[in-house]
Amino acid sequence: MTRMSDSMPIQNAILSSQNATRPDPVVIAKDAPEPTETLYCEDLCVGEKWLSPWRNITADDVRAFSDLTGDFDPLHDEDENGESLLPKSPFGRPVAHGLLGLSVLAGLSTEYPRAATLALVSVSDWNFENPVFFGERVRVVTSVESTEPHGRRAAKITWHRQLVSDDGRTLQQGKFVTLVASNKRYRSKPR
Repeated sequence: MTRMSDSMPIQNAILSSQNATRPDPVVIAKDAPEPTETLYCEDLCVGEKWLSPWRNITADDVRAFSDLTGDFDPLHDEDENGESLLPKSPFGRPVAHGLLGLSVLAGLSTEYPRAATLALVSVSDWNFENPVFFGERVRVVTSVESTEPHGRRAAKITWHRQLVSDDGRTLQQGKFVTLVASNKRYRSKPR
């Protein structure tokens, strides 16, 4: 499992960023293992971090997302030369839909960490900080911000999630709140 801690050696790669709004540099652990176990609410500690594997955002991904959502804005399309179909695009080239980035982030986050998630409660404070370009390589940095008991068999976990590019830019970030199951077994009380 790709966990990061405060005691991580300094020689691990640190991606610098020119994005002043990100609170901390993104620390990338070398030779990080794959997740192998399901984590329950009792296993999660505030401050723990995980990394997803890298994923490329392709023009085909963007076209499929356009087909799925019906969002065919020229900002998200290119001509045969790879140029934006939107004249005078503010980005100079085609960009992926912001919600495609958020959806990819949600997918990559399901295994990093592999939590015993019961439900998504909310997404909040979401910021689309930089565009996601066609061909961009992205990954997710997830950390636990808070845990709060929720009934006898779960906890509300607030996660801070960032979609980052391989050049160190934070593309999107915000909070997800999920219900995560407990691994404790509860016995029914006799009536």
